[in-house]
Amino acid sequence: MDNNVFLISVISMGGIGAFFGIVLAYASKKFAIKVDPRIEQINEALPGANCGACGYPGCSGFAEAIVEGEAPVDGCPVGGREVAEKIAGIMGVEASATQERSVARLYCQGDCEVAVDRALYDGVQDCRAAQAVNGGPKACKYGCLGFGTCAEVCPFDAITMDENHLPHVDIEKCTGCGKCVQACPRNLFELVGVSKEVHVGCKSQERGKDVMKVCKAGCIGCRKCVKACPFDAMKFKNNLAKIDYEKCTSCMVCVEVCPTNATYSDFDKRKKAVITDECIGCTLCKKVCPVEAITGEVKVKHQVDPEKCIGCSLCFEKCPKDAIKMIREE
Repeated sequence: MDNNVFLISVISMGGIGAFFGIVLAYASKKFAIKVDPRIEQINEALPGANCGACGYPGCSGFAEAIVEGEAPVDGCPVGGREVAEKIAGIMGVEASATQERSVARLYCQGDCEVAVDRALYDGVQDCRAAQAVNGGPKACKYGCLGFGTCAEVCPFDAITMDENHLPHVDIEKCTGCGKCVQACPRNLFELVGVSKEVHVGCKSQERGKDVMKVCKAGCIGCRKCVKACPFDAMKFKNNLAKIDYEKCTSCMVCVEVCPTNATYSDFDKRKKAVITDECIGCTLCKKVCPVEAITGEVKVKHQVDPEKCIGCSLCFEKCPKDAIKMIREE
């Protein structure tokens, strides 16, 4: 009798298990959430940095957003144009004209050689921690604290600290992910177009005399840059010069007149206009030149005075025959 009961129990349990197995198998098919295969394809096309620069929680989140129509196919700053075209192919659309690649720029030049400390700091070597201790050790409350938090959070090793405790961004490695922008407690990093060569390396809003007390490389509000700019690209607000990058042509005239080198650029990247034999003498270049560096008569090849040329590229953009080249100075 006991054996029969045992056998019945086994059969009953087996039957119940088989029943629920069939029910679960049916339910898994009936109520399965269909995953769009394009999500996985896009995820494989992405660089896998999971940096969050796209505004979504990792690459998978961004891939889902693209398929759902919530994110653009060119929304990955790390992947750039190449990845955008791959994703566009997966989605069956055309990649829109990709905006200029953005890179991080540090708006402070106050290293330990030119900026003064007001106190000693012996805590955690982190800018955020130092900032939390009475505003940090720097006398300039706007300046870089120099503990390298930005370099630590950069997932692409694009930021290094120099011997004077100031960060330097390698624009070739920088992907514009914005991690440094988020990490800096003094908001000294900004993402700007990679072609922009002129920057104001200061964010102090103090008056000039007070700036000079704490930093030799700060903006003193003299406005020489504002007056010198031929394109009205240099603005002045709250005792600080600010560049309007929509108007700036990277001519570097403002850099030449800055008495403290707060406005800076790499003069090795400065270019000058050179007119080739394709010039038809239409005079358009001559008319747009803001410094009268171009001379010539109608229907005669024009000439550029390299001493006057500021490399603004206006003539280059205006020339209908592509007869003007922008050449880097030797």
